[in-house]
Amino acid sequence: MNFGVNAWVWVSPLTTAELETLAPKVKAMGFDWIELPLETIGDLDFARAAQIIRDHELGVSTCAAMGPDRDLIHPESSIRDNGMAYIRQCIDGTQAVGGTNLVGPIYSAVGRTWQATDDERRRDTDLLVRQLTSLAAYAADRGVVLGVEPLNRFETSVINLATQVIEVVDRVGSPSCQIMLDTFHMNIEEKSLSSAIRAAGSRLVHFHACENDRGAPGSGHVPWQDVAGALREIGYDGPVVIESFTNKVKSIARAAAIWRPFEASQDALAQNGVRFLKGLLSSNPTP
Repeated sequence: MNFGVNAWVWVSPLTTAELETLAPKVKAMGFDWIELPLETIGDLDFARAAQIIRDHELGVSTCAAMGPDRDLIHPESSIRDNGMAYIRQCIDGTQAVGGTNLVGPIYSAVGRTWQATDDERRRDTDLLVRQLTSLAAYAADRGVVLGVEPLNRFETSVINLATQVIEVVDRVGSPSCQIMLDTFHMNIEEKSLSSAIRAAGSRLVHFHACENDRGAPGSGHVPWQDVAGALREIGYDGPVVIESFTNKVKSIARAAAIWRPFEASQDALAQNGVRFLKGLLSSNPTP
């Protein structure tokens, strides 16, 4: 199992210069994995980023940032086409930095919510399955796996539950289209976090371990023992990544509703979080 942290804990957008500083810090904190948000293709020099990551012996994943002009199921075809083009660029970027997993809400713009009838939901789901089937084929050719993430009801009305993402992924039917779960969103939406993890089972390729308030894992009321038990039960051995945000970056703070700091510092959030997660999940916990 690899323990990682998303660069959004400290910065937005992530640039090559920021990665030069973050990679050694992340390694020194005890992480063996870093997650790169791909907000704008071009922020990172992918070849240089790959070298930085190799130099610090880190595993790497990427995450998509789905905005208003990036939406795979939007009524406007130009927005759908732009969303598909963006995800293909993210797949290429993931391959270029030496990663395998590209994760996130790879379906609709974060923050776009609407009340859908049963017929409309079936239509949107059918469209999403077609779009992801195409993207999964593109990803497969590049050794990349899509980890589709349910979000909470305040950020999307498309996929909120493990059962919903399981339906979509099973219909796509590709090893390159799997599931990512995030305890922050699950804590809002799922009746049982452990049941959701068990339901995802072998489809789970990526896991965000986040506290209920986006603070350091272990500092809130997420039922971590239940989470750990379910991950062990399904034999999960993939990345476990802390995702949080800083209120000092105004654009990301507004998007993620981050109005205050959650710990004494962002470094403390990451450091306390990885210490807790290693103690919870690792066979060789940090003392």
